[in-house]
Amino acid sequence: MKNDTKKPVIETKNVSRLFKDVKAVDGVDLTIYPGEYVALLGPNGAGKTTLVEMIEGIQIPNSGEIRIVGKTWNSSEKELRKIMGISLQETFFIEKLTVIETLNLFASFYEQPESRSEELLNIIGMQEKRKSYFETLSGGQKQRLALGVALLNEPEILILDEPTTGLDPNARKEIWDLIRKLKIRKTTLILTTHYMEEAESLCNRIIIMDKGKFIAEGSLDELLSKHAHRELISFSSDQPVDDDFFKGIETIIKFYFNNANNSGCLFVKSITETLPLMIKRFEFNTIKLDKLECRRMNLNDLFLLLTGRHLDDQTAESACNFSF
Repeated sequence: MKNDTKKPVIETKNVSRLFKDVKAVDGVDLTIYPGEYVALLGPNGAGKTTLVEMIEGIQIPNSGEIRIVGKTWNSSEKELRKIMGISLQETFFIEKLTVIETLNLFASFYEQPESRSEELLNIIGMQEKRKSYFETLSGGQKQRLALGVALLNEPEILILDEPTTGLDPNARKEIWDLIRKLKIRKTTLILTTHYMEEAESLCNRIIIMDKGKFIAEGSLDELLSKHAHRELISFSSDQPVDDDFFKGIETIIKFYFNNANNSGCLFVKSITETLPLMIKRFEFNTIKLDKLECRRMNLNDLFLLLTGRHLDDQTAESACNFSF
């Protein structure tokens, strides 16, 4: 969705952040244009939260430059706070305030009328909970309220840091539906997540981050077509196989095997070309295939291909424990 005729909303140039000897963010360049929905996708510890906290002005980079609508936090903090909405991974409000009281309190900080709080109640679908205390809300309801607070000032830029972590599938879907509705308002969004489905479903640009660096960037189709051939074969067998087992099958890009449960995965150029050769290899070695799955790759597979780990931070070997 990049459009060079528009001025960027967010720019980072060679931004780094160190904690003792660890580079949490390592020389990152990022440009986001108006109306883009950008996902920062990666496992815990990838540097996502540190990066967005620098963009939010909460942390200061050790090196590099950050500009929001062409301005810096040093010179324009008050102005930038007015155009930004932030929802953290976990948000705690005053336990003995009701939902509507919480919204009214934060509306007053932004010099917004109470009618704005009523509008947000409708947007986040919490009219029936207006008089409920914060301490009585479920996890999903607390996150919806946090999103409502982040939207009170009608922000130009919305930053959501792991907004659905720990929520059940129904609560997660409710948050997704709310975020999708914001696209109509031309809000610019940065979403950090380690859920591949969240990035795929909500964002038009995905940046995969690992160990403080960007390792891939683009739309879902662009990522899969650029970094792999989109196809994967996963299997389990009655005997283990080693790295030399598939030697000579040129359509195989990369192979992982988990000796703990005799399951493996093949990243391949073509399933139709690879599968007959693979089955012949098993037959020749009198190894029985217990389970077999052929499918298109997804973001989790791509992360495994690029890093040797899954998004939940497993090693490649343990990550090859597939469910069929």
